[in-house]
Amino acid sequence: MRLRLTLLVLVTSLPFVLWSVLPVGSSAQNPGTIQKKIDRSQSLIGGHKAKERVLTTDISSQTKRINDLQSDITRLSTRQQTLQTSLDQKRAQLAVVQRKLREERARLTRLRARLLVVRRALADRLVQLYKADAPDAITVVLESDGFADLLNRADFMERVSRQDSKIMGVVASAKTDATTTAKKLDGLEKQQAKVTKDIQNQRDEVSTVRVGLVDRRDRIQTARSQKNQLLASSRDRRHKLEDDVEVLQKQQAKIQAKLAGYSGPMTSGPAKPGSGGLIWPVNGPITSPFCESRAWESCHPGIDIGVPSGTPIHAAAAGKVVLMQSEAASGGYGNFTCIQHTGSLSTCYAHQSRFATSLGAQVSQGQVIGFSGCTGRCYGDHLHFETRVNGSVVNPLNYL
Repeated sequence: MRLRLTLLVLVTSLPFVLWSVLPVGSSAQNPGTIQKKIDRSQSLIGGHKAKERVLTTDISSQTKRINDLQSDITRLSTRQQTLQTSLDQKRAQLAVVQRKLREERARLTRLRARLLVVRRALADRLVQLYKADAPDAITVVLESDGFADLLNRADFMERVSRQDSKIMGVVASAKTDATTTAKKLDGLEKQQAKVTKDIQNQRDEVSTVRVGLVDRRDRIQTARSQKNQLLASSRDRRHKLEDDVEVLQKQQAKIQAKLAGYSGPMTSGPAKPGSGGLIWPVNGPITSPFCESRAWESCHPGIDIGVPSGTPIHAAAAGKVVLMQSEAASGGYGNFTCIQHTGSLSTCYAHQSRFATSLGAQVSQGQVIGFSGCTGRCYGDHLHFETRVNGSVVNPLNYL
């Protein structure tokens, strides 16, 4: 029996005790409101976790792509360095060939000039011999002073002839050799230039591919960095939500622990909406209807009845006072009282100026239990009146 009463008091009084554990400036909350906030936060937490899983998968995939691209970039960098080394060697070889070619071309130019001089000298000699009528053998013999002079003259003429022929041959041979060498070096220069150009093209192609890979890697790294930021932001938000849930759960635990201290007998019997079993606690106009949306709450959990301060408040039905808290303890509801009528129905009266009953008292229908006022969160004298079934707020007009 005591356990049942404790549970009943819990569901009946929970929204009011919330005011005692929450700041005065916070909106009126009940277990359902807190649970909805917990459920919503946990739903958001689940969404953040799902988002984080997707982001983590994407980041892992991007990291793998970055690593693969980095491997390709490293390989291409090595290839580029190898080609650059080969290109430097070929350029050095080409420079040697070009230097030798310049030397041979200069030598060929000199030999051509020398050959031209020799040819001109021989031509002049031939012209002189032609004009002087070349001496025949009889003339040489007759003009000789003796046999010795004859031999000297014949030998001189033969040596002159051989020397002319030799000079002509040497110069001609040198010219031929220089021409051959120049042609060979010219061909080698073209070959070296082609090889150098091919290597340079390969190097440039590798460089272009590498630059493209570096650009792709950098773009993926940027995207990964952005997703890391999103992941960090999501985690921060999730951790905050988890902290909020923990705070809300502690609030629930605190409320439940506090309500567990209330106990007392209760009557049985279900509440009957529209049965007219309740009487109006005060006579006055409804200034705020049930479930009206306001700045500090989405659903007003009762009705506000406008009456002057000090108006007597009557018990809507017979029952037991199961909860009484002062403004200092409750906060937003000010001085309030809750009466348990049946096993499921209870009524609560808030913003009283003063009490006229006590906790645990049995009251009869119509008995004065307090006086209206404006304590707690209040913007004018009135009575806040609630009806609850199994702890959940219901429209009082269905029971009056």
